[in-house]
Amino acid sequence: MSPILVRPVREQLEHDRIIRLLQTRLKRKHDIAINVGDEQAAPVKVGVGQMYPDLVLTSSDRGKRLEGVVEVETGESVNHLEAMAQWAHFGRLRVPFHLYVPATTVDIARRLVTENQVSVSEIWSYHTIGDQTRFTLVHRDTQRDAGREARAAEREAEPKSEAQRKRPAVRTTTSSRSAASSSRTAARKASPASRAAKARGGRAKPAAKKAARTQKRK
Repeated sequence: MSPILVRPVREQLEHDRIIRLLQTRLKRKHDIAINVGDEQAAPVKVGVGQMYPDLVLTSSDRGKRLEGVVEVETGESVNHLEAMAQWAHFGRLRVPFHLYVPATTVDIARRLVTENQVSVSEIWSYHTIGDQTRFTLVHRDTQRDAGREARAAEREAEPKSEAQRKRPAVRTTTSSRSAASSSRTAARKASPASRAAKARGGRAKPAAKKAARTQKRK
């Protein structure tokens, strides 16, 4: 949704149609909220204020974590003012920013992104043939994607590492308890045998003394 541009009616209808197509296309992976026309239903916090991208992508869990924003442009809105007023701000978010532009304006969009130092994750072109609209990926920021994946991997690894640090302590405690129990059991089993051996040793000594006396008599 552009706050600085009044599109011709025909372009505005095309713009809103593309938004709804993308809503259907992307809803398999995210929960989608859209800002169509003059609606301001799904705000995104940018700095100290709020902005209203055309599509807001959030996670499907209860946390509703922000996972991306999408801006759809038409021929009239691919310009320098739009790049500074919206693209640059969306590019500063810590989530992917995807830009959709008409196929005829791809080169202009790329130049504006470079000139205004906009951090955009993906640029897609779209064009309509009859009743069919085709989307084509024309740019992807692999460095930004790699950094985001690395941060996600770190967040996932932190709980696992904590669990792994706790597990050995539990196992050690259990093992020591088992060893102590086994030693006590072994000690109890060994006690009767020791007493029997001592008894047999005590009985053997008188027998040896009798044998010695018999030899002396002979």
